[in-house]
Amino acid sequence: MAEDLLAVVMAGGAGERLRPLTDVRAKPAVPFGGSYRIIDFALSNCINSGIRQVYVLTQYKSHSLSNHLKAGWNFLSRRLDQFIDEIPAQMQVGSSWYKGTADAIRQNMSFIERARPKQVLVLPGDHIYKMNYGVMLRFHDEAKACLSISVIRVPASQAKGNYGVLEVAEDGRVLSFEEKPQSPKLIPGTEDCYASMGVYIFNYETLRKSLANDLEDFGQAVIPAMVAAGEPVYAFDFTTKNVIEEYQFTTRDGRRVKELVPRASDSDYWRDVGSLDQYWLANLDLVAAAPRFNLYGERWAFFNCPLHFPPAKFVHESPGRTGQALNSIVADGNIISGALVRNSVLSAGIYIHSYALVENSVLMGGSIRGGIITETSIGRSCKIRNAIIDKNVRLEEGTVIGYDRSADERRGLKTQPLANGDYIVVVPKDTVM
Repeated sequence: MAEDLLAVVMAGGAGERLRPLTDVRAKPAVPFGGSYRIIDFALSNCINSGIRQVYVLTQYKSHSLSNHLKAGWNFLSRRLDQFIDEIPAQMQVGSSWYKGTADAIRQNMSFIERARPKQVLVLPGDHIYKMNYGVMLRFHDEAKACLSISVIRVPASQAKGNYGVLEVAEDGRVLSFEEKPQSPKLIPGTEDCYASMGVYIFNYETLRKSLANDLEDFGQAVIPAMVAAGEPVYAFDFTTKNVIEEYQFTTRDGRRVKELVPRASDSDYWRDVGSLDQYWLANLDLVAAAPRFNLYGERWAFFNCPLHFPPAKFVHESPGRTGQALNSIVADGNIISGALVRNSVLSAGIYIHSYALVENSVLMGGSIRGGIITETSIGRSCKIRNAIIDKNVRLEEGTVIGYDRSADERRGLKTQPLANGDYIVVVPKDTVM
């Protein structure tokens, strides 16, 4: 266990680019991958990395996120001083809500101080990836850094205006940091940049001193000031250094030895799912026969909150009316009744009626309220394509979505163009159509 490392997950973001999914919930609480919420990936990484002290800072529309944390993440032992605690915005310092990432940490330094950590791991709660934070901590200690920043290599065209970009020396020391530059600095000899993942390890004393001011955001103000002051800030290259390890037993000198060994994995996969198109694409990444990000057969388990739906069911087998799902993820509580689902992700609690077709779509399903199942219902002969359908939606017989952008927008649905000239369409929560 990383006993001297405290994790703080930033989970208060409004997620403007994910609207209307974030009209009713915080971005980290948006369902993902059939059985998860986005925040489950950062929290699972903490558990798998041996981190047992975690604060989750919430602010914007946090009710569903709070319920999820209480129901699915309350398994650590207080007797052993282990916890995953939500800290809602409380104006601990001053009379304003969080103004940025640095201000959010500053307002909660009293809680961090009580844990007496040597290092503080600051995490975004809205990215999809596997990461062994223990490997990053070893890098941090070996470099004698006061701050380490996890970076990923991305094309300059992608980094432009979207990510914090670092200039990094050969030994990993950060020479400059710019937040969302229009002319990002390239990695020498490439067309790529080092983009910040928003994952930071601070020495506790460094964090405390760096926040003894009124600076509001790490990327915009605190980190550039530290770099400019010549402090030892280092970049951890996630693309090449992140390693998922597992214990294996080997025989050495006649003795059975247990040791940590690295293994080939999808540990270079990282997605910021803060926009509708990236959220849709990241979900559909999961349904490939050999996905770049694999949820199955892994020692690096992802944890979630069980919803206690009955098993999925596929019914009817007659010409043109066979319940089946191809290249898809189908969670519990789904009934595919004489319908065809192709290349899609279905969360729990969906009823797809006969002769319906669902393709290239993400459906969030229903819920259990007061012991009563409320479901998303896709009516007979509906045709759904390139859609994101939020929870508890009811589509009447013959509804067609995702084939005519003008028609979808006339219904009041939000659409977003794709790079291939097509588009995706979003159906908000509780819609009846």
